[in-house]
Amino acid sequence: GWHTRAMRLYVPVTLAEIDALTGPTMTLESRGAHAATPALVAELAAEGVDDLEEVEYVAQLAAADDSLVLVAADPAVPWLRAVVSVDVPDSAVRPVEARAGDDDVAASAVMVEGPLTGVRIVCAHVDEPEAASDIQAVMGGDDEAIERLADRDLLWYDATEISSIPR
Repeated sequence: GWHTRAMRLYVPVTLAEIDALTGPTMTLESRGAHAATPALVAELAAEGVDDLEEVEYVAQLAAADDSLVLVAADPAVPWLRAVVSVDVPDSAVRPVEARAGDDDVAASAVMVEGPLTGVRIVCAHVDEPEAASDIQAVMGGDDEAIERLADRDLLWYDATEISSIPR
């Protein structure tokens, strides 16, 4: 059934949150995340995309966008986007419904109903250190920097490598 499966979530975080981790697991309080939701699958299918990996990549990019928002809200953290991939029970996740006229909610957006403890981290996706200058420019209102950032792929780190992510 629906409630017994695990769902891959892309959780927007900051490197400060990653630095606070003491091992390959984390506690997820109630917070927003992104996933290959039925809504996202349908939206991309309408554009001719039916590859789950592509769908998950779009969800990961949406999480990276949200990570940028988190960094902007707390300029004391390292200025790099970070996304943690975790698998959680479907029952702990609910879709975020876009209100009428609200285009800001991504089709991939979900809400984690926490706290969930001992959630195993699958991997992390983090900007390369050179991206910090683009993020700084974005903070300064440079629209071209937003484009440059969008062209940057986040680097993949296995859960065992999380403590040694460069910055």
